[in-house]
Amino acid sequence: MKPSEEQTGGALTTDFEDLMEKPHHVKTEEKTHSHCLINEGQYKAGFAKKLVLKNGSVPTIRVPASPPEVASTFKESTKVQHVACQTDTPQICTVGTHLSIKTLRPHYKSADIGVNSSQPLRSATPINRPSKRPRLELEEEEEGPFGASSSMNVEDPMDSAYEPTDVTMESSKPAHKTATYIVYENCLLQLFEHCPVCHRVTDVRTRRVGTFLAVEQRCPHCDFFRKWNSQPTVGSTPAGNLQLSVAVYATGASFFKLQKIFRAMQLKMIHYDTFQSHARRYIEPAIVHSWKKAQDGILQQLSKQKNIVLGGDLKADSPGHSAKFGSYSVMDLRTSTIVDLQLVQSNEVGGSMKKEGLKRSLDLLRAHGVTFDSFVTDQNPQVQKFLREANITQYYDVRHTEKGVSKKLLKIARSKDCEKLQKWLCSIKNHIYWTAAASSSGQERVAKWTSILNHVQDIHAHEDPVFPRCLHPQRTSRDKSKWLRAGTPAFCRLEKVLTNKRILKHVEKLSPHQETSSWEAFHTVIQRFAPKNVVFTFLGMLCRLYLAALHFNENAGRPQAMTADGGPLFKVVLSNCKKRQCSAKPVRADPTFRYMDNLLDIIFEKVVVDPTPYMEDILKISIPVDPTAQFEKPDKLEICSSFSEAPPTTITPSVKLLPLQFINKCWNIPISLQVKTSIKASGRSEICRDRVY
Repeated sequence: MKPSEEQTGGALTTDFEDLMEKPHHVKTEEKTHSHCLINEGQYKAGFAKKLVLKNGSVPTIRVPASPPEVASTFKESTKVQHVACQTDTPQICTVGTHLSIKTLRPHYKSADIGVNSSQPLRSATPINRPSKRPRLELEEEEEGPFGASSSMNVEDPMDSAYEPTDVTMESSKPAHKTATYIVYENCLLQLFEHCPVCHRVTDVRTRRVGTFLAVEQRCPHCDFFRKWNSQPTVGSTPAGNLQLSVAVYATGASFFKLQKIFRAMQLKMIHYDTFQSHARRYIEPAIVHSWKKAQDGILQQLSKQKNIVLGGDLKADSPGHSAKFGSYSVMDLRTSTIVDLQLVQSNEVGGSMKKEGLKRSLDLLRAHGVTFDSFVTDQNPQVQKFLREANITQYYDVRHTEKGVSKKLLKIARSKDCEKLQKWLCSIKNHIYWTAAASSSGQERVAKWTSILNHVQDIHAHEDPVFPRCLHPQRTSRDKSKWLRAGTPAFCRLEKVLTNKRILKHVEKLSPHQETSSWEAFHTVIQRFAPKNVVFTFLGMLCRLYLAALHFNENAGRPQAMTADGGPLFKVVLSNCKKRQCSAKPVRADPTFRYMDNLLDIIFEKVVVDPTPYMEDILKISIPVDPTAQFEKPDKLEICSSFSEAPPTTITPSVKLLPLQFINKCWNIPISLQVKTSIKASGRSEICRDRVY
């Protein structure tokens, strides 16, 4: 709806320097002035500086009259910089004027001229529009060139819940800290259907690069043109594309799973090559820089402390003996903080990857002046020899010892004559941890450990003077059937396991310090960032390990969550589904992700601007040659052609197969008797796959 003369102040002004020596008012009638002007719409929208009269129209000079009535004062509409702005917002100063809701108004100065007033205009100088900003060009290969955005004023809301402070078209916030929304295409293009000048239908053209959308609007009637971009650019890269890549990488999410989600929702997404390019150019250099900076702070603090107890363990990227990578982590057991991470590739060492990772970590600690009292590891023989030669006090991890003993006893307890051991499994497990924590010497640990053999017989006085008697108070048992008797199969097999020379040697060196259960928690975090069923490059695996360490160090000491009443929060855990044994487990507070915010700040504010200093950290990393590089890559076309041209042949006697009737009966699939030659060297699985179904 066009504004009435009451809303615009009632007087329309122009500048006729060719007709008059000084500016005057143009007298126009309320109903007929629109027929006398050619470019009234463009002038009102701010795209024309002067009004142009039609041929035959004569301007009339207003005669000064009585002082005009001062129009009511209205608040100046809030100027909002729209994302679609191609020029800077003109400086306007309006007093006594109103702007319409849906129409762009002219930018001019008003001097409180009343309606139908004959007083001459004192100042009616139009404001010159500022020059256009230079257009941005996207130089990235996968992101073609698009123009910059253009400008428009949004004045009144269309929603009752609208708050002017919440809608800011050009905010001072960085691009990665601005809220984003899901907008449907048809709803977005409704904003570009009509020309804001002549209100006619316009031609709209869209271009897309990943999540980035550029809209070009051109009016074929009045030649109005503008461009609008759905997101800002960081350097030459759309911010949304880069932010999506960082979010996928930093959270340990799967790109291909996210791609399926986007496809199901009809959301546009970047290509995998773009994701890899962002990771290689921006994300991985920022991750390495963040970890090195955090690690330097940790090592600097440890170099000033004493009585440090460290622990180390290795996690393979795949089960069995086919691991490609082994990640060795060193943890401060007092604070459960990851101090160092070393990634070892299988072809780097001929022996143990665990020993090589430990050696690298110890060299790094010595270089930073960190000294420690003892080192806790598992019972690896090569690690034991290395630490013994280096004169480092070594303790064994209690968790590994308990796990090995519990597996053996559980297997024995399932035997027919050893059912009574089922009642003692939990007690023996707790006895291992108590022996390690409550002992000050190796001899005392062995004495307390072997005392369990008398305890299961209801004998609480022992022959060893180091630990002569059980510390628990004397009690009368209600269930006397649980006690074992000497000479029974259950007791003999239990005694054989607990007094094994290897077990006694391990018990003597059990760690009296903090438990190493935090290792398992950290390995679980690694599994989230680097799943074992996904293949990564050396640098990709290393960066994901760094992310896991940053996340773990930030959330290792989380407090327990509280209920609404202020009490501690617990959850009930079913530890044994068969016996219905339940236990209470404290619930920790929600994790924080400050490391991810810092990573986004580094990428958007520093790495994109100047990636050179961050790439230097990447170049310092010694990346080994991939194990597959020593083999010659076969020709795929040759292999495929040999597979398709192989003639059918009979099965040789050297290949053992199940009868066809048996296979047909199990699978209920009709099978022909034709078998290809590839069966002879592959076995039954290949035979079944190569049959004609």
